[in-house]
Amino acid sequence: MSDAQIQLIEVSRLRVGLYIHLDLGWMEHPFSLNSFKIRNQEQIDILRSLGVARVRYSPDKSDCLPAPDELDIDVTTKAPSWEAISPAMQAKQRRRELLANQRASLQQCERQFGEATKVFKQVLKTVHAQPANAAKLADAMMDGFIGDMLGDREAAIRLLSEKSGEESSLHAINVVVISLLLAKVVGMVGNELRDLGLGAMLHDVGKIELPDRLRWKDDHFTPAERQLYQAHVNHGVELARKMGLSTGAVLVIGQHHECVDGSGYPLHLPGTKQTMASRIVALVNQYDNLCNPANPAMSMTPHEALSVMFAQMKAHFDVTLMAAFIRMMGVYPPGSVVQLNDERFALVVSVNSARPLKPRVIIHDSEVPKDEAIVVDLEQEPDLGIQRSLKPMQLPKATYDYLSPRKRMCYFFERAREATGEGGE
Repeated sequence: MSDAQIQLIEVSRLRVGLYIHLDLGWMEHPFSLNSFKIRNQEQIDILRSLGVARVRYSPDKSDCLPAPDELDIDVTTKAPSWEAISPAMQAKQRRRELLANQRASLQQCERQFGEATKVFKQVLKTVHAQPANAAKLADAMMDGFIGDMLGDREAAIRLLSEKSGEESSLHAINVVVISLLLAKVVGMVGNELRDLGLGAMLHDVGKIELPDRLRWKDDHFTPAERQLYQAHVNHGVELARKMGLSTGAVLVIGQHHECVDGSGYPLHLPGTKQTMASRIVALVNQYDNLCNPANPAMSMTPHEALSVMFAQMKAHFDVTLMAAFIRMMGVYPPGSVVQLNDERFALVVSVNSARPLKPRVIIHDSEVPKDEAIVVDLEQEPDLGIQRSLKPMQLPKATYDYLSPRKRMCYFFERAREATGEGGE
């Protein structure tokens, strides 16, 4: 079923027999699935208690229609028809609906990202004293990720605000989200996909054994400090085995710093000795480290990071995976500051991993308040395209303040919509 066949309804219109879809994280509701047919009044009561205003439902899978909207019940004064409303009022109403949809979408992504960072932090907190419980938490989170992200619908990579989630968990969640999406693109399924997800989430778990000052790679490390830093891989493997993780997940943790040309560590394995999952995580880990280094002053824009990896680091990575990664992220990944072919400036906020050539952007428009900026889907604008990528500091001050380029990149996933103009910031 396409998204176009799925409709939004108010929770007040729920009734037994409707097949619904919840846009909530796996920890935000008590149901075993996010999509199901309502069987009894108790489920309706629970749904109404969740605090959501609307849910999606599938007419084709439902046994009945939604209950009548109270606003549609016959009253003495009948509301004017849509046709009777002036074109200006119609445009205003459409804009209001677009803003509401894009804000709801962003809030949903940020809420789920925040939950994920908290769970990850709890995993790290319990891994020493209760490794089995830490593994259960990680498993539950991975169930939610795979169920929500990797269904039949396309997924878009979404840029979030820098305030999202626990800062100490941002790198791990960025790596697991992008690694899972790339794994889906290259056709990975089943246990191999699950192993990749767990390994990506916990690839740096061994760093909790290091002193704080050695947890981020520094080009000024002494040889002894570099050796201690690189030991986080072996520490991670030991912790993963205590947690009882699968061999596939342990291998991802053990190989996430290996390179296909054998120049990586700790074992200098060539690509032929690495698992596919490990090669994916190694690639994504490098990308996020370039975008989000320990010193923010050294950070690259997403566009720069892809360019550097392709031009200077290509020998380190699987060439097929690198090509798939660039196709998936788009030439201008979320977070890129760009200039359009009509000379306006924009910030890329979302890329559909299946159709990445024309991302969704927020465009600087001095006549539109910043908090009312509509996300523009370039795929639906045949005459509008990206001319070039820019560094944030190249922007005029007014544009910089309007677009608010991120100093740290926070990524999550959202359901890719049909061409509706939704998405937003």
